[in-house]
Amino acid sequence: MSQTAPSPVSPPSDPASNRPKRGIVLKTPIPGPRAQAIVAADHRVLMTSTKTSPIVAESGSGVWITDVDGNRLLDFASGVAVNALGYSHPEVVRAVREQVGRLSHFAGTDFYYENQVRLAERLTRLAPGEFAKKLFYTNSGTESAEAALKLARWNRQRPIVIGLLGAFHGRTMGSLSLTASKPVQRARYAPFVGGGTHIPAPYCYRCPYQLEFPSCGLYCAKILKELYFQTAIPPDDVAAFIAEPVMGEGGYVVPPEGWHRAIKSILDEHGILFIDDEVQAGMGRTGRWFAIEHHGIVPDIVTLAKALGGGLPMGAMIFRADLDYTHPGSHSNTFGGNLVAAAAASTTLDVIEKDHLLDNARVQGTYLLERLRELAERHPEIGDVRGLGLMTATEFVKDRRTKEPAAQLRDRVLEEAYGRGLILLPCGRSSIRYIPPLIVAREEIDEAVDVVDQSIRAARARA
Repeated sequence: MSQTAPSPVSPPSDPASNRPKRGIVLKTPIPGPRAQAIVAADHRVLMTSTKTSPIVAESGSGVWITDVDGNRLLDFASGVAVNALGYSHPEVVRAVREQVGRLSHFAGTDFYYENQVRLAERLTRLAPGEFAKKLFYTNSGTESAEAALKLARWNRQRPIVIGLLGAFHGRTMGSLSLTASKPVQRARYAPFVGGGTHIPAPYCYRCPYQLEFPSCGLYCAKILKELYFQTAIPPDDVAAFIAEPVMGEGGYVVPPEGWHRAIKSILDEHGILFIDDEVQAGMGRTGRWFAIEHHGIVPDIVTLAKALGGGLPMGAMIFRADLDYTHPGSHSNTFGGNLVAAAAASTTLDVIEKDHLLDNARVQGTYLLERLRELAERHPEIGDVRGLGLMTATEFVKDRRTKEPAAQLRDRVLEEAYGRGLILLPCGRSSIRYIPPLIVAREEIDEAVDVVDQSIRAARARA
């Protein structure tokens, strides 16, 4: 990442006066003068990390962010799928204030708390499976993955866990052994925690076997049994298989129909646990509480974070009760299930149910896909449009026939979108993900797609 402040992107020339009152309002270039100063200070005192956007937020309401220069921006990133209800939802704010006024923390996992129990009861009821379940609270997605990997090893007493190429499960050393979405995430960290191995992902647009669905017969699932288990991976040494129901960081890739069922059948033959990583896809993002529900299987272990905490740091691992540790102290933490985060999480679930936001995610997600496909008809640079619910992506290519990734064009589109007041995030080698809050309305989708349309045209002109 560059250690200098991003160059400002001037507001577009199209007249802002025609925008609706609720819409994007640009008072300065992005980033404005105050934002530039903060970005420069960030580079001086904070560790180089993943920051690439020039946005410096000051406040938020609903799907809108106001930056430090007074610009009003439309957010289709949701804090990387964290802010399911948007920003400053009054019911979440009220719940957080009330809990802070009573008790925020008391010796973590060493004592008992009613709101932890009530939230766990609710989440274990919502999670797929008619069997008894238990829950362990964490503080993030990577910690949830670590907890799942430990639980699987402890139960199966086997050394290997299989993941997918392109997957992202976190950056701490255990989860990093299964993360494989970008070389930069793994460079200089080897040797990793032993036992992590990978197979190609079910990525139909870029099938590594040069096959087509459905005539492929789901070879990308069958290969686990027909090749890997016959050569490099002894199945009786495998504790678990971990996968995202919709691949997140790796490109918002939706597996083909039947892939999960085929994989689960192979795993069941050998007593291998299935870990469902719902960190980015869960809590209503795809129109169901858990994205795995679209795929017709029941996982043994589920990992959660991001949207679960209602904007506060919180994660969880839900698992079959028979997998629970028999010895206290085999795994624990200090801040897991923080009482304020638990209050925010419970209220977030209340609002999703009360306001029918699963329905909204399905309806608006379908509309968003339709609008993005209209964009693809106008812009040959868009090679693929895919998604489930409000978890969607466009993949940019240099040529639709060769499908060569157009990463630089994608980056220019993002820059142009920021300059026009739309907050987006990249994913995969050359894709943009669209993950608005679950409260998003049709007119906000229309405004976002119009900005993307303008941004593609402007990015093409810069090429």
